[in-house]
Amino acid sequence: MPRAIVFATLIVVLLLLVPPAVIAEIRSTRNPKQPVRLIQDMAFQAKFKTQSENPLFADQRAMRTPVVGAVARGHLHADAHLDAGVVGGAWADSLPPSLVERASVASLMTRGRERFNIYCSVCHGFAGGGDGTVNQRAMELLSNVNGPVNGTTWVQAKSLTHDETITVQPIGQIFSTVTNGIRNMAGYASQIPVEDRWAIALYVKALQRSQNAKLEDVPADARTRLD
Repeated sequence: MPRAIVFATLIVVLLLLVPPAVIAEIRSTRNPKQPVRLIQDMAFQAKFKTQSENPLFADQRAMRTPVVGAVARGHLHADAHLDAGVVGGAWADSLPPSLVERASVASLMTRGRERFNIYCSVCHGFAGGGDGTVNQRAMELLSNVNGPVNGTTWVQAKSLTHDETITVQPIGQIFSTVTNGIRNMAGYASQIPVEDRWAIALYVKALQRSQNAKLEDVPADARTRLD
């Protein structure tokens, strides 16, 4: 191939590399000057910045405090049964009517099992017996012959199905524990929606019932089939 063609090809390639290099340089370098905005939209608008003055108000402050009594959207919590698990000042022993209207008990039970297996089983075990993998590992570290490993501290997880201090709790109290936590257990209100927390509480009550069921708990028609 003639050298002239080789040189011409190289020059063309180098010229083609100039625009990408310029663009990369511009994008990676801060420019103190304002960019050119062909379409202004809301880039420049009249506004008061934080900690600035605003003569419209008597106190001359641009930042305003919330209106007295104002409640953020989604934070009204007007239904004490749904949001706190309380009815008439005592723990609720039933599901909130507003929740049952939106979902069947069967669907809530299925959802509760799913959420329980995700959030609760790691400590309390899939059957709620307090034998989750995290709890087992923590207890192993605590029982090390040379003392707790790396300063491990741990409170053994409760058995949700056999501990008498828990099995007697109404469903509203279990919901409150899931929501707010208890002792060393943190609350899950920020991670689990309120409907799912009720579903978990319902599933825990089902686990407790399954471990302490009696023949009388079986419906009459089903009991006949068992006989």
